[in-house]
Amino acid sequence: MKTVRLGKTDLEVSRIGMGGIPIQRPTEDEAIKVIQRCLDLGVTFINTSVYYGTSEERIGKAIAGRREQVIIATAGYWQDKATALEDIELSLERLNTDHIDLWQLHGVNTFEEYERVLRPGGAMEGAQEALRAGKIQHIGISSHSLDVARRVVSSGHFETILFPLNFVTSEPADALVPLAREHDVGFIAMKPFAGGMLGDANLAIKYLLQLESVVLLPGIEKVGEIEEIVGIVNGSWELTPQEQQKMENMRAKLGTRFCRRCGYCQPCPQGVRISSLITLRPTWKLWPRKDFFARKTRSVESGKNCIQCGECEEKCPYQLPIREMILENIEFYESMVAEYSVQRDSLQ
Repeated sequence: MKTVRLGKTDLEVSRIGMGGIPIQRPTEDEAIKVIQRCLDLGVTFINTSVYYGTSEERIGKAIAGRREQVIIATAGYWQDKATALEDIELSLERLNTDHIDLWQLHGVNTFEEYERVLRPGGAMEGAQEALRAGKIQHIGISSHSLDVARRVVSSGHFETILFPLNFVTSEPADALVPLAREHDVGFIAMKPFAGGMLGDANLAIKYLLQLESVVLLPGIEKVGEIEEIVGIVNGSWELTPQEQQKMENMRAKLGTRFCRRCGYCQPCPQGVRISSLITLRPTWKLWPRKDFFARKTRSVESGKNCIQCGECEEKCPYQLPIREMILENIEFYESMVAEYSVQRDSLQ
């Protein structure tokens, strides 16, 4: 397995990591087999979060007796110092380990949130306290906002950045990856399959392999998935003209209706949770059914307040047809509710 230095952490990790959301979906025994198969194939980097349901617990069980083979990254909330420390302790317990190799502030998507992280009594103080105590070894951050990520990378406060990157949402390849390299910040690419919208692993993985020093983080649910991906990494990375054209065709098709979750469309005057609502389909592919309904019901209900004013579309830098997408995703949700006989009242 090819490896790469993860920025100023100096951690040497496999070029392919394992994203920990999908392993909530199979049975626990199956999930453990998937994680252990990743280790067998040379995957040495696993990313999860205290908020990913059963993910941390399953990882903890799978790596028992093999802790030295894996770099564990997990994430917690940026609310304040106390919350950060609570999340770190919970992650240590669930992962059954005495230290976390990389702890990340989870989903810092606005400048207001970023400032809250760094203020006195903020989450950064908690992370630094845990760092001094040896409970975590390095501090990183994740975001969906390109503007916030630029500031984060240039700040000197964080050793890694976890950010969406694929051949549809390719803007960070030019705007963020070189900046991260300049500041020696490790770049971890989440959503290499665009949240499940890209089904061609060969194209998705080979595109990202062209970007030197970037760690790829596909979510893995099945043994066959990681075996296919590792096979691609261990093969030729060259993109043929035919493959490049296919990517262009897919980019043209998906790019006009693919939400980057940058948040520029918000806040909505009617209280619609726009980003959460118009990304229902990718979430459906990643989360267990019960968790999907529990997480998304309020977003769907907020969507029913939409008055089709179009303010969100005026603010969207990618010119997405947000009003259409709101209606389409509400319809999709309702169809899934009907198909799975979910009782709405129990999901409030």
